Amino acid sequence: MQEPSVQEPTVQEPTVREQPYAVEVRGLEKVFTRRKGLGRKRRVALKGVTFTMERGECVAILGQNGSGKSTLVRLLSTLLLHDGGDAWIFGRDVFKEERAVRRLVNRVSVEASFFKKMSAAENLAYAARFYGMGPRETHAKIPEILERVGFPAGRRGEAMENLSRGMQQKVALARALLTSPVLLLLDEPTTGLDPRSKQEVQAFIREIRLRHDSTILLCTHDMHEAEDLADRIGLLDRGELLFLEPVAEVKERYGATTLEEAFFAATGRTYEDEQTEEDEEREVFA
Repeated sequence: MQEPSVQEPTVQEPTVREQPYAVEVRGLEKVFTRRKGLGRKRRVALKGVTFTMERGECVAILGQNGSGKSTLVRLLSTLLLHDGGDAWIFGRDVFKEERAVRRLVNRVSVEASFFKKMSAAENLAYAARFYGMGPRETHAKIPEILERVGFPAGRRGEAMENLSRGMQQKVALARALLTSPVLLLLDEPTTGLDPRSKQEVQAFIREIRLRHDSTILLCTHDMHEAEDLADRIGLLDRGELLFLEPVAEVKERYGATTLEEAFFAATGRTYEDEQTEEDEEREVFA
């Protein structure tokens, strides 16, 4: 009598989504809830956001404080859980294949975090080891990358806590380039910088794109920066993506000569108008 065959269990490999996009976002939702007095306050930070990005493209997302820009970046970099919708980065599911996604992206934010007692070089060395780079490769690349972002050689051994925000932001960009990400997520990378540092950071963003074929999602409130750096510009307003088009098409759509005029036509508010949320709420919900 023939014994029944025993089928070996199969381990299903994560499937790479077959589609041409570097980034694909479909109906993405995020809701924050926080205590307020005896009750809870609920706020929708992202509401059905949908867009795609081609490989090598630079897309800028404009929006005021509290519009949802930082929430979008944190979701795509796997730092937040979503409440609806889907997102893929080079075919990898952002919310099911977090480890694979983290190898593909790097995030530079306005609140770049470091080990403050460690130097710029030490912080970069730590990041390199985290991404699997060996000591020999790290030793060779760190001075080269710091030089390219305009970081003074004489201050590479100085503690990060003693550096200006402009200097720290250059280290954050150097850290992003060190790990050679194919998708760079930039969240207000030049906010608070002096004019010279701002120009240097913007020039470095152009260099990353040209030399490393990186795809870049730039979230900013600086309209001139967005228009100068991006192929297409989107507007997030109260969690909704109102448009994502080349600048010329945006202006034509709203019969505007400037992005400021287009913003007003799309939202009914001037771009300088501040939203009414308290600062504490912005920190939680932005």
